[in-house]
Amino acid sequence: MKELGRLQVVWIGLVLAVLVVAFSVLAPRTFATSFNLLNLVSDAAILLLLATGMTYVIITAGIDLSVGGVLVFSAVAAAKVMDATGSLALGALAALVAGLAWGVLNGVLIALGRIPALIVTLGTLGMSLGGALLLTGGVDLRAPTELNMGLGLARWLGVPLIVWICAVLTAALALTLAFTRFGRHTYAIGSNAEAARRGGVAVRRHLVKVYGLAGLLAGLAGQLSLAKYGITGVSAHSTDNLQAIAAVVIGGTSLFGGIGTVAGTVIGVFIPVVLQNGFQILGVRPFWQQVVVGAVLVAAVYVDQWRRRARDQ
Repeated sequence: MKELGRLQVVWIGLVLAVLVVAFSVLAPRTFATSFNLLNLVSDAAILLLLATGMTYVIITAGIDLSVGGVLVFSAVAAAKVMDATGSLALGALAALVAGLAWGVLNGVLIALGRIPALIVTLGTLGMSLGGALLLTGGVDLRAPTELNMGLGLARWLGVPLIVWICAVLTAALALTLAFTRFGRHTYAIGSNAEAARRGGVAVRRHLVKVYGLAGLLAGLAGQLSLAKYGITGVSAHSTDNLQAIAAVVIGGTSLFGGIGTVAGTVIGVFIPVVLQNGFQILGVRPFWQQVVVGAVLVAAVYVDQWRRRARDQ
């Protein structure tokens, strides 16, 4: 089964490579430039954090629809704290704490309250977005100039610092999932929660940790989004949860749990980003990007179903 999972990652990697080559041939002077490719990476960085946390959640056979709302709430919390204290560090801490709190709440309600993850996270999506609107009155808050001009525009080796932060965290979480006990327990719960419990895994506690991790990453994404764009973006992240889920599924993670990799998720994040960028450069109507991404998503779910049938035979 693991071999089938790796094979799907290889296939989607080839799909991404074909897209990059095709757009490079069709628009060599605009797509295949260091400036445009850097924009691609920058556009994908923050979504990658959300999708990485979502990978852990879906591997446990769960779902988290709240990450977009948690991102916005965390950005609002950071902006409010920075405005009140003048401290960028306290603002960043507020974003992380807010994200972690929402994630732990999700985990507690799901693992201890035994409420379906779909219902819990749909509820916390509405609660976090509503809370953000209450705190702001529905008006976007601006980030301090020091944050936007500092972290938002900072570069190292010509690459935005935000991209480096997201890349390092993603790599660390990929290694954690693949080579640590925490990762093994995550896979075990998704494969068979009861068997994992009998094998000594503290299933409920682990689920709280996994959802807490997803919330923490959403909180960090909120802080980075605030730094990058300079505003809280209260109405700009309504589809982030769906984009993150789509990236994870396209990347080969099974919606039924127990199978998936962060490497596949990275590829799944970049496929829609490359499509959107390439279509814009070629002047193709943007609606086609939604059609193609939807088709790829359906194909990924079909492959997942095929893998399950192959395993059960």
